[in-house]
Amino acid sequence: MTTQIRQALPQDAIAIARIANALIRDTLVTFTTQERLPEEISAKLREAATPFLVAEIEEYVVGFATYGPFRNGPGYTHTQEHSIQLSPAAQGRGLGRALMQRLEKEARANGVHTLVAGISSANPKAVAFHGAIGFSKSGHMAQVGRKWDQWLDLILMQKQL
Repeated sequence: MTTQIRQALPQDAIAIARIANALIRDTLVTFTTQERLPEEISAKLREAATPFLVAEIEEYVVGFATYGPFRNGPGYTHTQEHSIQLSPAAQGRGLGRALMQRLEKEARANGVHTLVAGISSANPKAVAFHGAIGFSKSGHMAQVGRKWDQWLDLILMQKQL
């Protein structure tokens, strides 16, 4: 099995949308209900000022990771919030860890001091994953998200790079 972590290209937008939209449609791991359009993803990839990485198995995109501003204002420049999503077929193969190792390396090179993860309380596997790669729990915000008529908590985790 050949795997690869690389910078995403605009032509990866359809695969990225497929992964993200399955999680949006079918799970509570993200609070959003608005599916992502490949055209919007492609435009974002062309304009990206920060890394947007994909994981491939046999040249097929099965996951992605990126980061962006945690909060507005110059005081937060060195703190970024990341997102990582994998298709079910990619989970348990070490690709999430590989994506995060590469993302952290890129973040350090770009002057990022802290990465933040905002995780739905409906996603205990993500909490365990982030704990296993060195993130620590820094906050728990009760009932701040709502999806499918359910209140959801937001768990904040962080890692100093």
